[in-house]
Amino acid sequence: MVPLELLVSMAASGILIGTAVLSAVLIVLLKPLLVRYALARPNARSSHRVPTPQGGGIAVVGACLLVAGAFMWNTDLPANGFLAVAAASVMLALVGAVDDIRPLPAVPRLLLQVAAVAAVVVASRVRVLPDAVPLAVEQALLVFGGVWFVNLVNFMDGLDWITVAEMVPVTAFVAACGLLLPDLRPAALVAATLCGALLGFAPFNKPVAKLFLGDVGSLPIGLLVGWMLLELAGTGALAAALLLPLYHLMDATITLLKRLARGEKVWEAHRSHFYQQATTNGFTPLSVSGHVFGLNLLLAALAAITLTWPSWPVQVACLGIGAVLVGLLLSHFAKPRLKSPA
Repeated sequence: MVPLELLVSMAASGILIGTAVLSAVLIVLLKPLLVRYALARPNARSSHRVPTPQGGGIAVVGACLLVAGAFMWNTDLPANGFLAVAAASVMLALVGAVDDIRPLPAVPRLLLQVAAVAAVVVASRVRVLPDAVPLAVEQALLVFGGVWFVNLVNFMDGLDWITVAEMVPVTAFVAACGLLLPDLRPAALVAATLCGALLGFAPFNKPVAKLFLGDVGSLPIGLLVGWMLLELAGTGALAAALLLPLYHLMDATITLLKRLARGEKVWEAHRSHFYQQATTNGFTPLSVSGHVFGLNLLLAALAAITLTWPSWPVQVACLGIGAVLVGLLLSHFAKPRLKSPA
């Protein structure tokens, strides 16, 4: 008989490839409409120089949810909060679509994000903190962290391929964990479909990008990945769930704190993220995304170590090593590159 793990692996590979194809096909079909109605015009804060259509996230999120939903509908795989996260993702996609065309005020946008994240946290029923912490307190902290994660994914989606470089390793890792952790398989399925959808989007977003995700993609992708990481943390793999998105977490959080210290309006667009400094300092978009992708492979390896050896000294050591690696890359991005002599 074929081992169950091999069957699951073969199914995951087929799902990934199928979702990638569906995502690419949807992009080809949607692109003429996006060119007409959803052009992102360059400004002082942009990383692109010519008007470029945005809204590719419609295809990415749509393909992800359609394939995952169809698979769950036709199997006995438990939903485990999938319906809630799918509905919340669609809501955030609609918010992002409106914001892509006509920017929304900050307060209504934030309130809708809080509602979406709260629905996912309540539906997930995951406990991450010790039982001594009241459930209401833990859920409030998770909602706060989830809203921040959704926004930081949106903030960090400002360069060709950078979201692909960040989220493909994260989703691939969570999908692979489904082979070892049966309770994680619903989230692992969604991870496989999102990974495939991003790979289908990647050829259109490679430097120089011909298509952007837009808020219609980055907001729900942040919610979906945040849910996956919450489910992973709920299996006892909190260190792994922190390590996987650590570059995005540190870049966005350090940038926010620095802007707060300078008294800036943190809800306004800017170009002070480390990855944005890198392009100002002589790095090409491909080089920046390549560095981020390589770092994320190292972070995924550290996350795998925490799953293999779950003792607390190993967890702390891996988190420390991960923070140092991210810090080194941030410092590297912040320094101007030396020009080669003519």
